Amino acid sequence: MPQPKKSKGQATPSHIVRDPAIWGGEPSIHGTRVPVSSIVVEWQLSQDVEQVHRAFPRVDIPTIREALAYYEAHREEIDGLIEENERGAYGTD
Repeated sequence: MPQPKKSKGQATPSHIVRDPAIWGGEPSIHGTRVPVSSIVVEWQLSQDVEQVHRAFPRVDIPTIREALAYYEAHREEIDGLIEENERGAYGTD
């Protein structure tokens, strides 16, 4: 499993990784199979970090905040993944 990357000057939070074996390389939380997009969708529904933590108890609150910060820095990409996942789930084009 890839280790979290910490690059000087890079905006990527340390708990966000891309592993081709997990969700096809979609940004996810290190040590879990939780994609950032799932954290974002739960946040959009609840607007409550505690609720997101209840939905994903293996992801601690600081890491949830990192995922939301990652989303802010990569909004277009993550929104595209969410849209793609919703199209696949609901069979719409």
